[in-house]
Amino acid sequence: MKPRFEDYPFEGRFLDLDGARMHYLDEGAGPPVLMVHGNPTWSYYYRHLVLALRDSHRVVVPDHVGCGLSDKPDDNSYPYRLERRVQDLKRLVEHLQLDGKITLVVHDWGGMIGMAWAARHPERVERLVVLNTAAFHLPAGKRVPMSLRLSRSAIGGLLVRGLNLFSRGALRYCATQRRLTKGERSAYLAPYDSWDHRVAVHRFIQDIPLRNTDPGHDIVSEVQAGLEHFQDTPTLLLWGLRDFVFDADYLEEWQRRMPHARTHTYERAGHYILEDARDDVLALVQAFVAEAPMANPS
Repeated sequence: MKPRFEDYPFEGRFLDLDGARMHYLDEGAGPPVLMVHGNPTWSYYYRHLVLALRDSHRVVVPDHVGCGLSDKPDDNSYPYRLERRVQDLKRLVEHLQLDGKITLVVHDWGGMIGMAWAARHPERVERLVVLNTAAFHLPAGKRVPMSLRLSRSAIGGLLVRGLNLFSRGALRYCATQRRLTKGERSAYLAPYDSWDHRVAVHRFIQDIPLRNTDPGHDIVSEVQAGLEHFQDTPTLLLWGLRDFVFDADYLEEWQRRMPHARTHTYERAGHYILEDARDDVLALVQAFVAEAPMANPS
């Protein structure tokens, strides 16, 4: 598939997942790097990191079904639930026959999806790069922000799917250090150009498990417990401190659970850290993945 945006010079591919096509990038050769995006972004979010790594690594970046350039089926054709997202990722990894251990890069809700796959396949993970996300239940005393609670409510469909306020609001409030260009804003919004094409954006918000009776709650518990598998896994935490959702409390929770992790914080950067602190983040990730693999413990 030919690129549609000037700063996204990639030819995408597709994997059929029971009638729903998942679009993905598969660039370069070498040790595999798997990047998992969140909501309401898509593989476009990782464009600069793909370019930075593809000369030395095989870089794979899926668009979740309903997102980016992937198909956008209705609810009768595709279950927009966390478990299905994890299975989709598993099927992509198997389809591509990624050799060797994988460096996993995660952001936003991609953290839960990616780390759920990782918790079930810890032997496949070489390194972790964690960008403003979570892989555990809400930290003690935290609540989901009002904007997300409102988006989950009865009026949420009108706000998220009718007015596209969630995607538009993300462009305004998630990049805090610099204003995205008109072309960048257009690229982020392009996949979500109608009520039907915004189904995944809304379902991702609705699928956040807040109570133990919510679908996906047990998976989050599984992922949280699974972090113990990665106590010796090289981990890089890169954090925009002006993120109004995944704030410093989430970072502290990562540091508590992964005390061996290296941390770099950015006072002026927000949720879209790859937009706000691009050059520094790219340099740190390039150096991190270039390090020699750790020897297996004897």
